[in-house]
Amino acid sequence: MIKKLFFSLVTLTLALAALAQPRWTADGNGYYKMEDGELVQYVLPSASKSTLVSKSDLTPKGTSQPLSVNNFLFSADQQQILFYTNSRRVWRYETRGDYWIYHRALKSLTQIGKNRPEATLMFAKFSPDGKKVAYVSEQNLYIEDVATQKEIALTTDGNRKLINGTFDWVYEEEFSCRDGFDWSPDSQHLSFWQIDASKIRDYYMINTTDSVYSRIIPVEYPTVGEKPSPARLGIINIDTRKTHWLSIPGQADDNYLVRTEWRSPTEIFVQQMNRAQNTNIIYSYQTTTSKATVVYQESDPAWIEVFSFNGNPSSYGYRHNFQWLNDKREFLWQSEKDGWNHLYRIGINGKETLITPGNYDVIEYISLNEKTNTIYFLASPENATQRYLYKTRLDGKGKAERITPLNQPGTHDYAISPTGKWAQHSFSNHYTRPMEEWIDISTHQAIRESESIAGRLANAQLKPTVEFFKVKTEEGIEMDGWVVKPKNFDPSRKYPVVFMVYTEPASQTVRDVFGAGRNRLYQGDMAGDGYLYVSLDSRGTPAPKGREWRKSIYKKVGILNVRDQAMGAKEILKWPYADADRVAVWGWSGGGTTTLHLLFQYPEIYKTGIAVAAVGNRATYDNIYEERYMGVPDADFTDYKKCSPITYAKNLKGNLLYIHGTGDDNVHYNNAEMLVNELIKHGKQFQMMAYPNRSHGIYEGEGTSAHLAGLFTSYLRKHCPPGPK
Repeated sequence: MIKKLFFSLVTLTLALAALAQPRWTADGNGYYKMEDGELVQYVLPSASKSTLVSKSDLTPKGTSQPLSVNNFLFSADQQQILFYTNSRRVWRYETRGDYWIYHRALKSLTQIGKNRPEATLMFAKFSPDGKKVAYVSEQNLYIEDVATQKEIALTTDGNRKLINGTFDWVYEEEFSCRDGFDWSPDSQHLSFWQIDASKIRDYYMINTTDSVYSRIIPVEYPTVGEKPSPARLGIINIDTRKTHWLSIPGQADDNYLVRTEWRSPTEIFVQQMNRAQNTNIIYSYQTTTSKATVVYQESDPAWIEVFSFNGNPSSYGYRHNFQWLNDKREFLWQSEKDGWNHLYRIGINGKETLITPGNYDVIEYISLNEKTNTIYFLASPENATQRYLYKTRLDGKGKAERITPLNQPGTHDYAISPTGKWAQHSFSNHYTRPMEEWIDISTHQAIRESESIAGRLANAQLKPTVEFFKVKTEEGIEMDGWVVKPKNFDPSRKYPVVFMVYTEPASQTVRDVFGAGRNRLYQGDMAGDGYLYVSLDSRGTPAPKGREWRKSIYKKVGILNVRDQAMGAKEILKWPYADADRVAVWGWSGGGTTTLHLLFQYPEIYKTGIAVAAVGNRATYDNIYEERYMGVPDADFTDYKKCSPITYAKNLKGNLLYIHGTGDDNVHYNNAEMLVNELIKHGKQFQMMAYPNRSHGIYEGEGTSAHLAGLFTSYLRKHCPPGPK
């Protein structure tokens, strides 16, 4: 549930440390990037720079301004480049816009899809032979001949409810499915998803401010208890333009198709999950016969996570859902089935090999090199708030070996070149701003001494302001936490405590990264004003602490995690300098939900709460998220009622400020009004702020962010006064 939003609000500066994947050159010894409006190439290790496409090259004929480039994509032979520009937002990301091809040999620039409406093209990509480009426009799939610019519609039935080549709201939000089509390796076919949302009811958002008459904005949105949008996979023959639909076992409205990828010109892999998302099957399909073979199957008593392995985004197709091995006779897989999140290699004959044995979690797969029998991944066996680069043998016969230097505690990320020789390395921790360097992966030494992270750390004057700690509750649950203490802290005096919460399966709040302990919504300096600012990660958060830690929350979201938070708070309030009479809690989205739960279920602990864009009634949220973590509901929605804040609203005793955007397409505004009705019913006084037409991020419109921060700050200061006593 909105982990992207959560990160942007609570740990905004962390994005600086998360580097975009480098666009590696074909030989892996250099990379491309947009710089000052031009496409340039850097060669490693010298870092010599050359311009591939200049501003003048990017200026269409008849205009004076170069294209403002959002993204770029090379053809397989590197002789043509697609430039993505004039982007528009689709729900969360800017995934539609215009595309232009730059022909390097001719030094010419031509627009793709110029007959389509402006800024309607999505996910344009070259065919492997570079002769055609495919794209989606207004829910239909098109191809265009590069040489003649002839445009052909491969589907014509697309509309808001029948979606070809891309996805509906819920697939995009919960499975990260956006780009919904792929070229076959021989450029003769296109595979594509078709989502039938015709039976999915619309949620109606109402725009009441842009005209004197209100305007209805419908969003196809399957809430808890609704069956999935039926999805099917089609294979289009480019020459005949005929579509063959794969015959996939099971009812389409009782399963999800979450990943697919071509293995050969006549074989495609399809990953299917059941509605409860606790059974996963990978099928191999021979497209000429529709013969299906089960390659791999897995089940879990709770749920199964969906993983992807991304390829080099400079290639003609950069979304790879399967990382192939052994000349495509095996593929990489990630699973928690032995109690830990591990990497496996799975043969197309079903044989599997555990690559990363041990009592630790693989946080993220990074890269592999079959020539050296090496696989790289992120892990942190000793500290769940951090992440480091490890490597082991790809054949599963080795032990994990840490590559990140021991004297750089914190959070690291890597992008390793296809050759396995170079890497882009980023680092930050709670007291170190994000740093970047290019390294030789064999030595972990910076290619250029001037950008060496080790050198910069040695000369840095660093003053930590955040303290990390562990707290064990009376029920024996140990949690990680951080605290920012007041400036001029006097342990003999008592200070108000403000808890920042999220604590659902979508995200951790307690991570050793730059930005930890910061509150973007507070106008001023919380530490300077005299607050103790605290966050805890309870069970259910995606911390690398094993399957049981993460999945113990199953069917208990809003109960188990909330109790952990409350019991952790009880321990913190035993600190002699914590003022138990001044305790506040706040959160956004899932954190807003947790805030409501804590105020309602544990009013003896939490005196003040600020909940933003919260799910007040779990039955209103989307089926994929909720049914994954809460199970498919029974006829009476028993578990959902137990786990919804609205059920406990009658217990409110303290101060509540509730904030929501009326144009929220994610956590709908009806959550606010249902909650308000329940509070009114029980005679509970509270404050509420509705931001007209603002989305889940509540940032649109002049002055919005400043107004929201001012509201947050004034309410907190009034009801949880700062300063020592």
